[in-house]
Formats: sequence, C-alpha cells, structure tokens
Amino acid sequence: MNGPVFAHGQMRLYLLTLLDESPKHGYELIQAIEQRFAGAYVPSTGTVYPRLAKLTEEGLIARTEEGRKTVYSITDAGRAELARRKDDTAELECDIESSVRRLADELRSDMRRSMSSLRDDLDAAMNSTTNPRADGTSTGPFASRAGFARARESSKFMHATSDERIRKAEELLQSFRQDIRSDLRTADANGALTEHTLDMLAEQLRQVRERIDDSIKSQNRRRR
Repeated sequence: MNGPVFAHGQMRLYLLTLLDESPKHGYELIQAIEQRFAGAYVPSTGTVYPRLAKLTEEGLIARTEEGRKTVYSITDAGRAELARRKDDTAELECDIESSVRRLADELRSDMRRSMSSLRDDLDAAMNSTTNPRADGTSTGPFASRAGFARARESSKFMHATSDERIRKAEELLQSFRQDIRSDLRTADANGALTEHTLDMLAEQLRQVRERIDDSIKSQNRRRR
C-alpha cells in the first residue's frame, strides 16, 4: 500500500475499536490489524506498543498480566471516547474497506492481464511455427522474450522431433503453472483469493484451451 495506512490519530482510535470487541494482548492486536487489511499491512511492535502505553496512561485502556502475556482491555473512559468519536470511527472503517477493495481489484486486474498475455503468447507460438523468416528464425512475441526463446531455442524448435516439441511445450506449461501457483498463494495469504477469483481463473483457462484448439485446427486446415 502506498503512503501511510493510518492518518494521524487513526491507529490509536482503531486500537480502541479492537479492544472494545474483546480484551487482547499486543500480538493479537497486530494479528487483528493484519487480518483486517488482508495481509497487505502489518503494523510493527514499535508502532503498536507505544500507542498502547499512551492509551494506558490516559486511562482509556487497562493492562493486566496473565502469565507472560500482557492483556489490554478497554475502560469506561475508552468506551466514552469511542462514543464521542463515533463519526471518526465510521470514517476510518470506510477508509479501510476502500483500501482492501482496491488491493483485491489490483490483484484481479493483474491476473487478467497475465492470462491475456498468456493467450497472446500461446497464439504467437502456434502461428510462428508456420511463419518463419527468411533466416529461419520465428516471428512473434516469443522471439523477443528471453524465457520463451530459451525454451524454444529459436529456429531449432521447428526442426525438433515430436518428442522434443512435446517436452518443450510441457516446460512452458510447467513454468506457467509455477508462476500462477505463486500468484495464487500470495493472493490467498493476502485474503484476496475469493470464489470470484477462482471462477475468473477457470474461465480464463477455458478460453486459453479453446484458443489453442482453434489454432491447431487452423494449422491442420492449412496443411491439407
């Protein structure tokens, strides 16, 4: 997230809000904030604990020792502070919701662009095998993409055996699988791997397969 997550005084107010739900120790408060921001923001102990100390000094929260843990709970004065700043609390929650939605939208947009790029690259790979240049090299985006160029070994791909071509195709698919798996795990860690995202992925993969089938059928017709 760009810029400060909380404006001046908002962290203090949000800690009060979390403690109004139930007593918590410091690490639980950090986890609650991380979860609320879907993993996109994790406050440091240097951010949280000084504010807890200040809230304690002001009498808005109380601290008790439970074994090795220090548990914080809101006081009547803290509840009165929340009631007095009810409008500020509502505005803070709206700001947080807006940030979480924006992060989820950015992730979905990145995935759509990735899938669109994959479709274009797969189409280019299929078409380039039947459209070589005079010097024997292929045309299309793969010619300038280092990763795909290495997998295809430039014009050697055109003269490879069937087994070699299958192996190279499997290498491309495996590379894509690893990339998308990493992206999905990141999305899941950030709380942005929703049912909508999975439905979108399934639809995009279905379209990719249809494009590959169409390209293969088109090449078969040209060879007849």
